[in-house]
Amino acid sequence: MNDTLTLCLEILFWFALFVVFYTYLGYGILLYILVKLKEFFVKPVRHPLPATDGELPEVTLFITAFNEEEVVDEKMENCLELDYPADKLHIVWVTDGSNDGTNERLQTRWQGKATVHFQPLRQGKTAAMTRGMTLVDTPLVVFTDANTMVNREAIREIVLAFQDPKVGCVAGEKRIAVQTKDGAAPGGEGIYWKYESTLKALDARLYSAVGAAGELFAVRRELFEAMEPDTLLDDFILSLRITMKGYTIAYRTNAYAIESGSADMREEEKRKVRIAAGGLQSIWRLRPLLNPFRYGVLSFQYTSHRVLRWSVTPFLLFALLPLNVAILLSGGPTVFYGVLLGMQLLFYGLGYWGYYLSARQIKNKILFIPYYFLFMNINVLKGIRYLKKKKGNGAWEKAKRSEK
Repeated sequence: MNDTLTLCLEILFWFALFVVFYTYLGYGILLYILVKLKEFFVKPVRHPLPATDGELPEVTLFITAFNEEEVVDEKMENCLELDYPADKLHIVWVTDGSNDGTNERLQTRWQGKATVHFQPLRQGKTAAMTRGMTLVDTPLVVFTDANTMVNREAIREIVLAFQDPKVGCVAGEKRIAVQTKDGAAPGGEGIYWKYESTLKALDARLYSAVGAAGELFAVRRELFEAMEPDTLLDDFILSLRITMKGYTIAYRTNAYAIESGSADMREEEKRKVRIAAGGLQSIWRLRPLLNPFRYGVLSFQYTSHRVLRWSVTPFLLFALLPLNVAILLSGGPTVFYGVLLGMQLLFYGLGYWGYYLSARQIKNKILFIPYYFLFMNINVLKGIRYLKKKKGNGAWEKAKRSEK
């Protein structure tokens, strides 16, 4: 009986360990191999920009904002510095519910430079996007956040990607401005996004990027689809619904948005819990994408890159420790599983040490990694409660960003 129990526990343990490894490292390794194999046989097709600026398409730079008075001037200066013909770039702000000086600033200092669509009622970012898009008539729309700064070449890079008729959405790269004095929040977030950007670029080279980040992404206007008002990850839902229509998401590393990391781990927790809740919501609303017979490679990418992270993997990660203990107690190989238990305890210990140092504003980049990894997975579990609590509410919940 004991042998059977031990065997069952070992099978569960190794299954859990495989899924955790595959989710965070294995998929990246497999993806890299698949991309190299594909590009060995099929060379990428390059599409040039129109020969003259007069042939470039008109573009709307679309900014949804809620009480962003402090960054309006910096954002507008950034928008006006973009390398794109001024007569073809239309700057639009949708500021629903803003009750600070955002609207006044835009309508005084920046009058004539931007169009402002405002309504007193605050219904949330998704509702603001849907309302604002009914007032846009350019063929391409670039979405960006008020608190992110875009590189000068970004619009041309995005337009270049759209020269491929198969591309329905273009995802820019998100970069975190990490200062030498920064703690675990921006430091961990910066490391996470560097890895995430590498995966996105590989995904796009294999077939399609799996979603876009709201800091900078673009769509063909006719492909925009109104989303449910309580949508938490509007950028993710919108971009993947475009792929469900047969288009792909291109990824442009040379079109990027820079923003500061969260002010501290408490603020980063708000953001991560909301993203995790949005991920769970997205899995349900995008459930047809789980069908590999219908969506093929895209379904494989979506499940491997996103679904596992937001569903079973965090549970399996935290099950490894009790499973390891149970195997030892049931009579499993003491030395082998004892070493594995020791390694797990060491990892959790390093994560706690990272937390301890972070709480005291002591910087240690090495310890940020186990701390931030555990922190992310804990917040996926918290996201379940958040989703139930916030059901039906699509209003913004902004995390405070660190000062530059």
